[in-house]
Amino acid sequence: MENIKIVKGDITKLNCGCIVNAANKSLLGGGGVDGAIHRAAGIGLYKECLTLGGCETGEAKITKGYDLPAEYVIHTVGPIYRGKGNESALLADCYRNSLELAKKYDIHSIAFPAISTGVYGYPVNEAAEIAYRTAADWLSENKNYSMEIIFCCFDDENYKKYLSIT
Repeated sequence: MENIKIVKGDITKLNCGCIVNAANKSLLGGGGVDGAIHRAAGIGLYKECLTLGGCETGEAKITKGYDLPAEYVIHTVGPIYRGKGNESALLADCYRNSLELAKKYDIHSIAFPAISTGVYGYPVNEAAEIAYRTAADWLSENKNYSMEIIFCCFDDENYKKYLSIT
């Protein structure tokens, strides 16, 4: 799909309307991409996140980008993978709710990390398929809204797996 791109690199360096943070429920930083985004954005991000009251799994909240090239950060909490229950629906909600929030703020480019595939243990192949399908469905449902969707993979393994689903 022409409005979906897959890149390998550091999401904190992307110059786009917003980047998505694979956050924990507190929104106050953590490991992996969450920690990297908080470090790159600076203390302003932490202070604004303190005012948000956390975030539930599958939901999304928005902040300014502060010291990042991106104007905004959308924070979403992915599901912890246990191989049962509604994890796939919750993961799809992360992408869909982030896209809806971006549209609400008139953002036309968004970069996603591989949500839930780090310490939350979601298998990359399955997560990538959910991410791509949800993004493609959203674009089909929002044909009147121009949006560039970027899947930003930090390493070769994820990058190759994301490329294989397109």
